[in-house]
Amino acid sequence: MSALPADAAPVLAACGVTTRFGRQTVHENLDLAVPRGVILGVVGGSGTGKSVLLRTLIGLRRPQAGRVTLLGADPYAPTPARRVPLQRRIGVLFQDGALFSSLSVMENITVPLLEHSALSRRDACRVATLKMALAGLSQDARHKYPAELSGGMRKRAALARALALDPEILFLDEPTSGLDPVAAAGFDRLLRTLRDALDLTVYMNTHDLDSLHAACDRVAVLAERRVLVCDDLATVARYDHPWVRDYFRGPRGRDAEAAYTRPPQEH
Repeated sequence: MSALPADAAPVLAACGVTTRFGRQTVHENLDLAVPRGVILGVVGGSGTGKSVLLRTLIGLRRPQAGRVTLLGADPYAPTPARRVPLQRRIGVLFQDGALFSSLSVMENITVPLLEHSALSRRDACRVATLKMALAGLSQDARHKYPAELSGGMRKRAALARALALDPEILFLDEPTSGLDPVAAAGFDRLLRTLRDALDLTVYMNTHDLDSLHAACDRVAVLAERRVLVCDDLATVARYDHPWVRDYFRGPRGRDAEAAYTRPPQEH
């Protein structure tokens, strides 16, 4: 993992965020800061509100209390004139890709280009072709519909769409969920390559221990309605909390750690 500058300014910050559904409090007085250029993996048990927090941070759900700053701006700005420029600077991959089922892969990727830029349809298709290549998606898939794609191809198509407008920060919700180990490992490698090549910041909800080891610079743990700890993986794994111990020091956690610390085999 590359070293992070100590004075890196956060591109995403949450301060005192509280979110509720009726009487149920999902997050309470939650704080989080994400420096530019990092890949942050966000983990937590079922029901801790990882997806709710992501939607809150990108401006889709206003919190009951607290403040969110995204790329130096307010994602809840009162007028569209202030919100739309910010929306063009972020990319989002929702769970299962959330592709439009009635549109082809090419049409899915051109949607944000036609909506948020002055490109002609022909030029939007040219850009979409480039984004497919960046996401590692074969051009043979351009005219296919989501139902005709494998799970890994759907994730890559959704990633290409998220990259369409050259975002500064990517939000990924369980991007390797449902993928076989080979496809998931390929996605992790792609993510680091894109981060390095495009100077991206990545916020990623995940439960995949391999992804934490292979792709993430930092890990944040959601529990008890807040971020318990946010640091490098080794520091987080030592944090004294029952869920953290079970997650990182259970059988799967030990296997993942061993796989990424095992010395290379000599041939």
